[in-house]
Amino acid sequence: MLHVLVWDFFYWGDGKVVEAQLQVFLTPMIRETPRTVSERDLETEIDQLINRGGEDMKKLVVLLFLLLAFGFLFADEETTVEVPTGLVPPMVLVEKGTFTMGEMFLATLTYDFYVGKYEVTFAEYDKFILDIGGITPSDNGWGRGQRPVINVSWWDAIAFCNWLSQDEGLPKAYDSDGNLLDANGNITTDPSRTVGYRLLTETEWEFAARGGKKTEGYRYSGSNTVGRVAWYLLNSWRKSQEVGEKAPNELGIYDMSGNVWEWCSDFFAGFTRDVKTDPYVDKGSNRVIRGGSWNDGASGVRLLSRDSSPSTVSNAEIGFRIARTAH
Repeated sequence: MLHVLVWDFFYWGDGKVVEAQLQVFLTPMIRETPRTVSERDLETEIDQLINRGGEDMKKLVVLLFLLLAFGFLFADEETTVEVPTGLVPPMVLVEKGTFTMGEMFLATLTYDFYVGKYEVTFAEYDKFILDIGGITPSDNGWGRGQRPVINVSWWDAIAFCNWLSQDEGLPKAYDSDGNLLDANGNITTDPSRTVGYRLLTETEWEFAARGGKKTEGYRYSGSNTVGRVAWYLLNSWRKSQEVGEKAPNELGIYDMSGNVWEWCSDFFAGFTRDVKTDPYVDKGSNRVIRGGSWNDGASGVRLLSRDSSPSTVSNAEIGFRIARTAH
């Protein structure tokens, strides 16, 4: 039974609908987790109706009520998340290549690297906290387990990476000041020289999110239909969701659009149009975050969306995933 249905419309100029936010709250009789239609045909239709606005908004409201009546609004196919047997989360190999980053400049990665198949979850991060005797980050009352860890700073994220390296007997990738370290423990700005677990550089992040050498040129990571691959403002129920529930991208990586923003290793800097090889920004004030979150509209979870945050900040919209240079 529908308890409350609220539409908030934002108008600009002549009254064109430029964004619609849907908040649906169901009674406990209805399953809390949102679901989607097979192959997202109806979800695609909803996206198109929102974009057209005007009289089509009436059709959209009718469609949403029909979907709610049958109890399958925003439903996904059943997925099985790969659970690690050890401490290291499942990872995917990304082969080196060249691409147009931010639709502005050519960037080349001369080395292969591994990236976390999923965002780091509470289940994985809580093992780290238990081992070091640290303070458990809040889950905002949403649940832990396979949800991406939130309320962690950039410093918390690299501490987790160094902990994984230590457990695997690898040289750590960061020193106490947050500098990258090579195999001999010397400071480096070349990610290919690191051995241990670390965060993705921004270039690695975008290359992996685009699908690497298998890219199909999608707007979001794995699709041109946002709801197929992303938890975002219109389907997240205003909170993070379990990892791996949406479709993966071309490389089999999940949630690189939406769910939570992801800390990157390097500092934030404006893009320039010169060609770059293995770029890494080692100076600045704020660290890069990419991917958008459960609290962003469709434009905020596009592959081109980027933002920054002070490294000490932690909130319910930022998490991270791990990476490691392939040697």
